[in-house]
Amino acid sequence: MSFQPYLNRPKINPVPKGTTRPLWSVMIPTYNCAGYLKTALSSVLAQAPGPEVMQIEVIDDCSDKDDPRQVVEEIGKGRVQFFRQARNQGYIKNFETYLQRSRGHLVHLLHGDDFVQEGFYQKIQAAFATHPEIGAAFCFHTYVDENGGFLGDAPRESAESGILENWLERIAVEQRIQTPAIVVRRRVYEELGGFDRRFSCSGEDWEMWVRIAVQYPVWYETEQLASYRMHVQSLSGSSVRTGADIQDLRMGIGIMSTYLPPALARRTTPKALENVALYAIRYQMARMLALGDYKGAMLQLREALRCQASPRVLLALFNLAGLRRNLYHERSRLRRALKASV
Repeated sequence: MSFQPYLNRPKINPVPKGTTRPLWSVMIPTYNCAGYLKTALSSVLAQAPGPEVMQIEVIDDCSDKDDPRQVVEEIGKGRVQFFRQARNQGYIKNFETYLQRSRGHLVHLLHGDDFVQEGFYQKIQAAFATHPEIGAAFCFHTYVDENGGFLGDAPRESAESGILENWLERIAVEQRIQTPAIVVRRRVYEELGGFDRRFSCSGEDWEMWVRIAVQYPVWYETEQLASYRMHVQSLSGSSVRTGADIQDLRMGIGIMSTYLPPALARRTTPKALENVALYAIRYQMARMLALGDYKGAMLQLREALRCQASPRVLLALFNLAGLRRNLYHERSRLRRALKASV
């Protein structure tokens, strides 16, 4: 299937002829995350070859609460390029900018608050060198909190490193890759286009990974070499409080279903919708309730049920309601015990 760039999927122009091209482009988009940028840059610079092999550039979306340029100058010491948007573009447009500015054959998107471990570039480079047919490669990765504390592991895709079997069906059913863990050939972006502009807050990466998997084999590295940072404060953001994140994911599933093989789309679309509904209830709704944001929790529930109201989804909702009742009764019991002891 051909993916010609169009209005919602920007064309990524080839690198101009005569341009000196490194193997790598490590592109680091930022927006008000300078406090974490030092860690991201340090994780790259600790294993970076020279500029003739690796382009490293920070693309700032006009941060207004901190100064990423200062961090780049302090940590990069001239090794890291810095580009600042003239005005805030929004994260999808900022992604388009970094893709257009990349010059390397292999492009790594590393958000300014994420980081990689020693060996990431060496291992991923070896996969591309030995398997010219692959369009992307990603590694086993973990989730950390604001302070770098371990939160959990991503799913393990295989016991051994190699090209994944049946990958398209797996990734079409569930988002399984975080951006710091994956590297894509630039020519793949040139062929398939950039990130879809219809997304406003969530799901644009999932749609891209599915788009790539439709056309290319994908490599998986079993060693844990990347970390994705999760922020508690992001749960109070407008996209979660209004359920817009789930709306985006539901829209993305609809987009993906149009270019999956018809038989595969019939199998995967209901499962994908169910997984998004479960995510909304088990994770987003539960966290909103913990923060005391009951309106936000109800909007998450509304969007979850618009995705799917399967028995599994209803059971997840029942379990969440039961947990809330248990917590309420336990708090009441403790209050009574405390009063009795005074």
